[in-house]
Amino acid sequence: MKHTKYLIALLAAAGFAMTAVSQDAPEMSFFITSVGSGNGGNLGGLAGADAHCSSLADAAGSDGKTWRAYLSQAPGMGAPLVNARDRIGNGPWYNANGTYVAWDVEGLHEDRNNIRKPTALDENGNEINGAGDSPNRHDILTGSDSSGRLVAGNGALTTCGNWTSDSTGNAIVGHHDRLGGPSASWNSVHSTRSCSQEDLRATGGDGLFYCFAID
Repeated sequence: MKHTKYLIALLAAAGFAMTAVSQDAPEMSFFITSVGSGNGGNLGGLAGADAHCSSLADAAGSDGKTWRAYLSQAPGMGAPLVNARDRIGNGPWYNANGTYVAWDVEGLHEDRNNIRKPTALDENGNEINGAGDSPNRHDILTGSDSSGRLVAGNGALTTCGNWTSDSTGNAIVGHHDRLGGPSASWNSVHSTRSCSQEDLRATGGDGLFYCFAID
């Protein structure tokens, strides 16, 4: 009888500990958008992309955070140069399940980051389709090189005209599943065919992008 009571007490304590760990899990501060704008590479510029991040996060129950899209912007026509890495805060960042993604900006842009298909989740904690899935959605818009900076060249050819084109131009994308070649990066792998929704989907994308909380 004493052994039974002891076992019950241990199980109760373990259950309490698991609840406490669950309650103490870090809040979401990183996700991939579950849906894009629906207009290809036209995200409404950086402001529109940020608003999309905020809207999805709010709908998922994440309140009180300021969200920024991980996107670079080319200078010209009154727009300043913006590097994606400079607009996402200092970290650390965690996914919707409380799993760490990166501790800081430098770590995010090194192999020690934790961006992989099982961890690069959407705002609801769901995996994004990758290579081998149907449809493949692993092309994530960034307009950036592997260090998180604007890719040199014409902005229309690397950022879909600073995220305002749903037809002409191209954008640099990464692969969230890190598949698709020996050096497949989460943030910089190849250019899209164009900026249309159809062409984004044709090469394994859907107009999705990364969102980071800056506070």
